[in-house]
Amino acid sequence: MSKDLIIVESPAKVKTISKFLGKDFLVDASVGHVRDLPTRDLGVDEEHGFAPQYEVIKGKEDVVKRLKAAAGKADTVYLAPDPDREGEAIAWHVAELLKPVNDNIRRIQFNEITPRAVKEALEHPQDLNADLFDSQQARRILDRLVGYKISPILWKNVKRGISAGRVQSVALKLLVEREKERRAFKADEYWPFKALLEGSNPPPFWMELHKLDKKAVKPGANHINNQSEAEALEQALESGSFTVESVQEKQRKRSPLPPYITSTLQQDANRRMGFSAKRTMSIAQRLYEGVELGARGTTALITYMRTDSVRIAKEAQEAARELILDRFGADYYPSKPRNFKTKGSAQDAHEAIRPVDVSITPDEVKPHLPAEQHKLYRLIWQRFVASQMASATFWDTTVLVDAPRTVWRAKGERMLFPGFLAAMDKTDSEDDTELPKLAQGDLLTVRELKKEQKFTQPPPRYSEASLVKTLEELGIGRPSTYAAIISTLLDREYAKQEDKRFVPTELGFTVSDQLSEHFQALMDVGFTAQMESLLDDVAAGKKDWAELLKNFGDDFYPTLDKARTAMARSQQVTDIKCDLCGAPMAVKFGRTGEFLGCTNFPTCRNIKNFTRDEQGAINVVEREKPEETGIVCDKCGRPMAVKQSRRGEFLGCTGYPDCKNIVNFERDENGEIKVVQGEKAEVVGTCPECGGELLLKKARTGSRFIACANYPDCTHAEPFSTGVPCPVEGCTGELVEKSSRRGKLFYSCSNYPKCDYAVWNWPINEPCPECGHPVLTRKSTKDKGEIIACPKKGCGYSRPADDK
Repeated sequence: MSKDLIIVESPAKVKTISKFLGKDFLVDASVGHVRDLPTRDLGVDEEHGFAPQYEVIKGKEDVVKRLKAAAGKADTVYLAPDPDREGEAIAWHVAELLKPVNDNIRRIQFNEITPRAVKEALEHPQDLNADLFDSQQARRILDRLVGYKISPILWKNVKRGISAGRVQSVALKLLVEREKERRAFKADEYWPFKALLEGSNPPPFWMELHKLDKKAVKPGANHINNQSEAEALEQALESGSFTVESVQEKQRKRSPLPPYITSTLQQDANRRMGFSAKRTMSIAQRLYEGVELGARGTTALITYMRTDSVRIAKEAQEAARELILDRFGADYYPSKPRNFKTKGSAQDAHEAIRPVDVSITPDEVKPHLPAEQHKLYRLIWQRFVASQMASATFWDTTVLVDAPRTVWRAKGERMLFPGFLAAMDKTDSEDDTELPKLAQGDLLTVRELKKEQKFTQPPPRYSEASLVKTLEELGIGRPSTYAAIISTLLDREYAKQEDKRFVPTELGFTVSDQLSEHFQALMDVGFTAQMESLLDDVAAGKKDWAELLKNFGDDFYPTLDKARTAMARSQQVTDIKCDLCGAPMAVKFGRTGEFLGCTNFPTCRNIKNFTRDEQGAINVVEREKPEETGIVCDKCGRPMAVKQSRRGEFLGCTGYPDCKNIVNFERDENGEIKVVQGEKAEVVGTCPECGGELLLKKARTGSRFIACANYPDCTHAEPFSTGVPCPVEGCTGELVEKSSRRGKLFYSCSNYPKCDYAVWNWPINEPCPECGHPVLTRKSTKDKGEIIACPKKGCGYSRPADDK
């Protein structure tokens, strides 16, 4: 009897689902997407309805082969990737590849990975959702058109290798506009006052200046402008009296927040734990797919984490009710279950993010989870439980005090009933701030009067939390894209983070300004939000995806043609003069970042580093005079000096660029410099260019390479080969040793960029006995030590390493 096949998208889900489905089902993984647009071509037929030209993703050939073999033996194929647009696209592409061997294909979806949810999905299989796939397909083609068409224009006029993105560019514009606001900001001086007052009943209490000359006081509005004004007011207050004008007391209820959606989870995880959006989603993915919980085995802890809905299933509400009544008591449960209203713009396809089983408490799972997983689960569990609890009750007191020219205000708060706060971690802001018993007309004694000079602050830079909140409010992107948008801005060096705040780089400023000038519609926040809404309409079956692309192209293509000729090469010429030739210096971009270069290049090659102050003004970073060492260059006899590179200090010949000799050094306990003699290079062959010896050398980044002993007269060099053939079918290259920019070794094909195969660990010319992958790797692990393992995603083969 043949088994039914269930295909999920990640190997982690395979283990979780297999545990409770039994032997009647075979569960396998696509390991993400299996088909996509080609990497080196546009892959879109613009002349014929924007038809996409999909191909199997490089490296996924074995996955497709395995899935086809399994589908050919199965009765029914159930496609169960994640319940969203990307998941529907994965399912669609898998179905297209499997139809020739088995066309009995159904789609199943579940919001949580539990026996009940999966079995219920199997009892109610569906057809693939063509509208949802078309929406994802339209988004993918839009992004490809924007990136593929605009990026070459930026290469020509800004910097080679950079890119434009339909959504990321608008997010970048937000960062750039905020930075421009900050640079244009003019700080105003102001003097806030505080008074420590005491009545007939203790204790003394602080009051803030609330009104001055009957107008509200706050920074930037009706504030005290300078020291003379502050001193005049201080004298008037010291000679006057402080009398209670009014005392208002009332009871206030505070309701819990709804359970998390993607954006609010990312915001809270960033604010409370410092997690980036990308890290939060990665941790949540593991909690959703299943983690090891001792005797419980592999268990999924939370529901699907990409959602914009605050809806909660009835069963989950009932489970929360039972836990609240048992753990906290009847007073902590409201008169009826709480339901929250989802925003009108939300897709509402899934529930809110909540625990799969609320009876599994954070304390119970703590011994089994890494710290970051436990922290995030605790956050989600507490928020969900609190969302179903009774309101907290407070007694608020507001006191106004009258004094010469001024009115002062103090607010007190006392908790009467904690309600939902009993389920949350206590914060300092929730401590009681009680005021003494006061009555109208009471005369108060001034114990202390404080004044302080301050200056208004520019609008704050975006944090991850505030950027995600802004993207959501403006309708830019969707829950599944926020983390990717932020990661792209950082990875492409359009922005950096300082004190956990985003600062656009010079490159980010230039790219944003060029795109804003030449692609105004594309960079318009309203246009981007409207496009997201139109993609939602495609998903709902209200709009045709090809028509959406045609309408986009009607404006995009003419704008593109104009930009190709109108966009000038970016060169921000400064008023700083070159100290070698007197020509102006300009901001330019290199592989390692921005710098000031002489506009008289290539006649003059003078360059300088620079920084900007808070107002955006350029400050040249003058090079320090090289430290003299008394050591003589063994190549040309000139002095050697201490120089600095990205990787640290070294000794370089002062005759550079005529002499390029460099050596490493170290300092003794007295700071004296001693040359570090390198190991004698091993002779490995004869140079094919000059007949000299070939030496095995080591680069400063750690990777080995082979170079001619007659350097610099002969510049022949080649990477160090492992002798292992590249495993990509049809490739004739070998795996060679390389190192990343951060100095981490890896092994890649010698035919790069034609072939981009690479592995992080030392390759072994031996096929995997489980999946047949042509090479294995040797790697070090914390728990197992040295092992031989298969580098192929989805294959878990490993064995202890021998001494070879």
